Order: sequence, then C-alpha cells, then structure tokens
Amino acid sequence: MSFETISVIGLGYIGLPTAAMFASRKKKVIGVDVNKHAVDTINRGEIHIVEPELDIIVHAAVTEGYLKATTTPEPADAFLIAVPTPFKNNDSELPEPDLTYIESASKAIAPVLKKGDLVILESTSPVGATEQMSEWLAEARTDLTFPQQSGENSDIRIAHCPERVLPGHVVRELVENDRVIGGMTRKCSDASIELYKSFVKGECVTTNARTAEMAKLTENSCRDVQIAFANELSVICDKLNIDVWELISLANRHPRINILQPGPGVGGHCIAVDPWFIVSKTPELSQLIHTARIVNDNKPEWVINKVKLAVADFLLKYPVKTAKDVTIACYGLSFKANIDDLRESPALNITNEIASLHSGKVLAVEPNIESFDALNSVEFTSFSSAKEAADIHVLLVEHKEFQESDVPKGIVIDTKGIW
Repeated sequence: MSFETISVIGLGYIGLPTAAMFASRKKKVIGVDVNKHAVDTINRGEIHIVEPELDIIVHAAVTEGYLKATTTPEPADAFLIAVPTPFKNNDSELPEPDLTYIESASKAIAPVLKKGDLVILESTSPVGATEQMSEWLAEARTDLTFPQQSGENSDIRIAHCPERVLPGHVVRELVENDRVIGGMTRKCSDASIELYKSFVKGECVTTNARTAEMAKLTENSCRDVQIAFANELSVICDKLNIDVWELISLANRHPRINILQPGPGVGGHCIAVDPWFIVSKTPELSQLIHTARIVNDNKPEWVINKVKLAVADFLLKYPVKTAKDVTIACYGLSFKANIDDLRESPALNITNEIASLHSGKVLAVEPNIESFDALNSVEFTSFSSAKEAADIHVLLVEHKEFQESDVPKGIVIDTKGIW
C-alpha cells in the first residue's frame, strides 16, 4: 500500500523527530498536538525542544511544505500515536498506568479514519494497551472492522512499534536502530514495515503487539536493575570509606564484568517509568524489578542526606556562621547529560528538596536551559557565578560544561564521579 500522508499524534521528544524524519523523505506529514504553542512554533519552522540536528530538519520540512502542525486531526493514510503514558495520582502502593492520553488520541483520530488506514501506537505502554486502543477505535467507528474482529481481513491495521532512541542522539538512532514491529496480525506488521522503511535503515523485526510492548519495558527494566546495582554499591562504598569510582574501574577490568556508573537516581520518560508497567501487571512476580525501582527511587534521599551532613561540616569549620550563611549550588537539572529534558529528573527533585530544607541560598545551574522559574526559592544562575558564590557544590548531572571545568573550591558532593 502507499502512504502518501502520515499523521503523528503528539509532537514531543519522540513524535516531532519521527514526524520530521518522514517529512525529510518527502512524505506529507500532519503533526497533531494539544499544545498550541508547540504547534505555532513548529509551523514557524522552529522547535520547542532541544535535540541536535532536529531544528535544521524541521525548518527544511516546514519550508518545503512537507510538514505542518495542527491541533485537530486530519485524514491520513497512517496514524502514529506518540503521547505520554503517565501514572495515576492515587494512594496505591504500586503506580497505576494512566492511558487517558492514548484514549483521547484514539477518539480524536477515529472520525477521520477510512478503510485501509494504519494506526500505530508508539507510546511506551503496559502490555495490552494496543489491544485496548483498537477497542476504543472500534467503539467509535462501528462502520469499520478492526483486527480483534476480523483478523487479517480488517479494514484498519493496528500495531505497536515502540521507539528505542537516546535523547541527544534521536535523529541518528531513529534511522539506524533496529525496529520492533508488533502487529495485531501479519498484514498489520507488513504495513508497518512498509511505512517505517521509508527512513529506517535498521532491521524491522516482527512479533505480536503484546511482545512488542513487553520488549520496550524489558529493555529499560534491565537497565534499571543494572543501575540499581551501581547505586546500591555506591551507598555501600560510602559506608565503608571506599572510592566507588575506582572500585568499579577495577572490577570492570574483568573481561565479563561491565558495571554501570552510579548517580543521584534514575530519571527520564523510560527507565524511571517503564519497570512500573511490568510491576503493576504482575506485582507478585516482579520482585527483582520492583526492588531495583525502590533502590533507585531512594537514591535522591541519600544525596540530600549527604548535603545535610556537608552543611553540618561547614558550620563546624566556621562556628560563627549559621545555616543562612551557607550557599549551596546544584549543578544540572535535566535527567541526563547534555539535554534539556526534565522529565522524572532526580536532579530537579533533589534541588527542589534542598531548597525546601535549607534556610540559606540555593543556586541552580543548567546550561541547556536559558531560563527557568519553576523552582521554588532557587536562584537560576550561570556556572561561573555558582562556582564563585557557593560554599557547597552538588554535582548532579555530568554536562560537558562541568566535565571541562576545574573542581570548584569548597565542599564538593559529586554524584557522578567527574570532579
């Protein structure tokens, strides 16, 4: 089949680059987002996120007429849903996935669906979400048939194809990485492969929708468990007065050992979130995955306690001063190095918590964000100013600007091992 017009629902960190890649291959792309600011920005040929090379591709695609953004879905041949999948705010011990955005996106595109269209769910989702999306579409369009009703002969093709890209390298990895294609039928998978092969150079590997959903969750849960080991090791080494960075370097000399680096916690829209999708479905069977989540979620509190001890040490050294006289600088707010993404960022949460506990001045440095006013009682400042003004320096993210700098004078708490 021919995909002349492609619609991408959700123009965030995954949706916009995906839309741009299709448009760069001279496909007509309609991007849809509820955020009018994002829509207006894209239609000017600009971008509202930080991602290397993306601004050039979007500008060219908009200028040449291959990409436009809107707040209302329009008819297309293929629809890719790349909307958030957060968790519900409830009192449950285990986070419960919230599929509201997927449901809203499904109901939004339903009126413009026609026979032969392909709908792909790219949003990271709990197992069964793709089938649920297909049910929502079927309820809204009783005049069309769907895979759960008519199998290979359905009017609409449905698949789950999770993104597998690294922020900061999205443009390259969208093209080069292998793609997991999980169609609800073989024809659904074949149609999805045809669509992605317009720009994907990696291999498109087919499976069913449920396995495709689980594959993405498994990849990130594996990383989460490995990071939890490193984070737990850092806490143990601190107690035993051992340099964890040296220890890991020595252990990694073994040919079959590759321990990851510890940090202040785990953030982002994938590793800090995806394991909960597995745990929420099978809580009694996911003991290791659940424990890893607890270890990583507790690491920020450990960092905050280290800051408290540093303040106490400073006051012992300078007994004439009070806590109000102590300035703390937090370096890095994003969830990983050299990007502007704050989603689920432990660095951001740590900085906010320090500000709420400390009576003195708290400075924040984030070289990838020009301005920031969402931090309570925190002064957003430059790297050079913070180095001069602060008494305690808390390194939370290993941005290149920090790695290239001399170690600040004063008490240093380095959660990434670069100072």
